[in-house]
Amino acid sequence: MNKRLIKNVLVCATVAASAYYTGKYIERQQHQLEAENSSLAREACIKLERLPALPIFGTVSAAVPIPAQEVNLTATPTRVAQIMKYGFPGLDHVRSYSDFVLSYDRRNRVPHWVFEHLTPASVARNDAVDRSKCEFRADESIHPFFRAQNTDYRRSGYDRGHMAAAGNHRLHQKHCDDTFFLTNMAPQVGPGFNRDSWNRLEMYVRKLTQTHPNVYVCTGPLYLPRKEDDGKFYVKYEVIGANTVAVPTHFYKIVVAETDDQQLEMEAYVMPNKVISDETPLQLFQVPPETVERAAGLLFFDQINRKQLKSINGKKV
Repeated sequence: MNKRLIKNVLVCATVAASAYYTGKYIERQQHQLEAENSSLAREACIKLERLPALPIFGTVSAAVPIPAQEVNLTATPTRVAQIMKYGFPGLDHVRSYSDFVLSYDRRNRVPHWVFEHLTPASVARNDAVDRSKCEFRADESIHPFFRAQNTDYRRSGYDRGHMAAAGNHRLHQKHCDDTFFLTNMAPQVGPGFNRDSWNRLEMYVRKLTQTHPNVYVCTGPLYLPRKEDDGKFYVKYEVIGANTVAVPTHFYKIVVAETDDQQLEMEAYVMPNKVISDETPLQLFQVPPETVERAAGLLFFDQINRKQLKSINGKKV
């Protein structure tokens, strides 16, 4: 009886020890596999970070679901890379539309910046594209807390001012349609600014494609300080609508144009958001690019060595 008991105890002990060491072996293998996967992930991130002019892809999102028959009109990674060839000014809530890329300012309900790549073909007249068919609409992919609505602009006295101009995107109707998302808008003074002086600047940029095969444009709002009666400087701006959409004090536009021989010319403009006389030449609003960068807190075209630019604001570098 005692022998049988001892035998059973030994068998149980052997089985238990075997199970214990088998479990430890499997656990070590799992840890080793996890470590290898983590190492591969780190290597992938390092390789990703070294890609020029591309952010971590998780920060770029499509604005709206695209039907299958229109898949050729989505902003593919290749198209995003074309538009952002010379670098991202920032990576805060970056969104890719069919023909432009922007960074959305959720606090102010307007863009931080909007980037476009213009070519002679993209701005050429196209009878198949009809601006009158486009409708201003909220971007449903933005969380409702941070979304601008058409009602915010209603009776505000301000236009829904395009940052990526509709006239810059004439290859397809969808390209033009996408410029009417309110994520691409900011409140602008209408007569005397949006419909006049700002429009003249947009037309001037489009005209650059007549002499340059590629034109890259970054546009956005500014909130600049002003000296008050007490001698101190304050940043003050109006907000409109139930969603408190910010009214910028100024707008900027930074342009890099490629010449046929691959040289680069840069121009930078800042215009106040107010009525401007049509007689005022656009050159009056040219500023050093670094002035805009300091004011906006962004670095524009940072993949370009500015010492290698052919000119800045028409002056040789």
